[in-house]
Amino acid sequence: MLLERDTLKAVTRRIIPFLVLCYFLAFIDRVNVSVAALTMNRDLGFSQAVFGFGAGLFFVSYFFFEVPSNIIMQKVGARRWIARIMVSWGLVAGAMAFVQGEQSFYALRLLLGVAEAGFFPAVLFYLSYWFPEAYRGRVFSYFLAAVPLAGIIGLPLSGLLLGLDGVLGLKGWQWLYLLEALPSVIVGVIAYFYLTDQPAEAKWLTQDKRAWLVQSLRAEADRPKQARPGNWSNLLDIRVICFAAIHFCGNLAIYGLGFFLPQIVKTLGLTDLRASMVAALPYVVGAIGMLYWGSRSDRGGDRRWNVFLPFVLSAFGFVGAASLSDPYLVVASLCLAAFGCLGYAPVFWTLPTAFLSGTASAIAIAAINSIGNFAGFLGPFTVGYLRDATGSFSAGLFASAAVMTTGAILILLSTRGRATALVSPSSPKVAAE
Repeated sequence: MLLERDTLKAVTRRIIPFLVLCYFLAFIDRVNVSVAALTMNRDLGFSQAVFGFGAGLFFVSYFFFEVPSNIIMQKVGARRWIARIMVSWGLVAGAMAFVQGEQSFYALRLLLGVAEAGFFPAVLFYLSYWFPEAYRGRVFSYFLAAVPLAGIIGLPLSGLLLGLDGVLGLKGWQWLYLLEALPSVIVGVIAYFYLTDQPAEAKWLTQDKRAWLVQSLRAEADRPKQARPGNWSNLLDIRVICFAAIHFCGNLAIYGLGFFLPQIVKTLGLTDLRASMVAALPYVVGAIGMLYWGSRSDRGGDRRWNVFLPFVLSAFGFVGAASLSDPYLVVASLCLAAFGCLGYAPVFWTLPTAFLSGTASAIAIAAINSIGNFAGFLGPFTVGYLRDATGSFSAGLFASAAVMTTGAILILLSTRGRATALVSPSSPKVAAE
């Protein structure tokens, strides 16, 4: 249908690049600590366990504040709340340049989690206001591609900024925090004026496109969902619990790897700059994985297997990285791990929005993401602790393989017998409902 195609193209061009930029900046400010650690740990006397614990504290406060943040977003609107979040996290991320020791490091990582809490689920819920369900695998993959892009661009950039060591009396890692935080504040202010809360308010769409989009999304919302629990009751729904457990496994591996990736690569005998550049390669492959699995699931319609297979491939990748000694094979294995553990996310996030709707969907997404993100604390802490205890990153990589295997099993169990295939909103089946 020509009107459908043109409308969704217009919405995609208007919204997706800007939101990708927002999440790109968010993820850089979240994980640039991994590159800063190459010199910051030495300057401040941090052990791997201290660093891993502090890096993961971000997710503790994120865990407690994400659901409340998303409830506030429902009341004030996504445009205002996304802008507020970006400005807040940008200011806190910049303050990381003034860390003096363990306590200030811990405090600012906690505060960064408070500032950013709610951004990710707010955007996913916001996108569900603009795109019919059958298109969300691709749309979520475009948005989530900001994560590997942050690694592809952010890690080498952070490595270069470490080279500013001594300029104006500041350490290289201090410049890294300051210069990478500033764009978040600027884009946050722009977001307030650029974003539109709902399609009915989109003056940048022609009247016929706006009418089609509003009508299509309203018709989709009126169709029976598999569950419509209200408000906080859906936190006890078995689907929400299963999705949270799966996301927990995925994030345990993602962040256990992500916060230590430059240091893992550096053990292969590379300099700080080269380590930051080689560490970007798994993110390149992860970006390909996101686009591949998202597009594949939309074409085939089967969400279940397109979440399961990335978990399995990732487990194999972690085992290879932990077992092999050849540097090229280690990097190739890390790339395979990233292809899976980053690639599963776009398809995974189509499941909660398919099972739930309205406020229930917003709260469920926030709950799943906050519980899953608590693994962002355990992952770095576990890898750092095992590194100090064993003198090698291998034990942490084996642990990541184990949790990805567990996640794969949970996917099969939790989606067994459930409808996870989608149809196009313009298909006869939908039109007849």
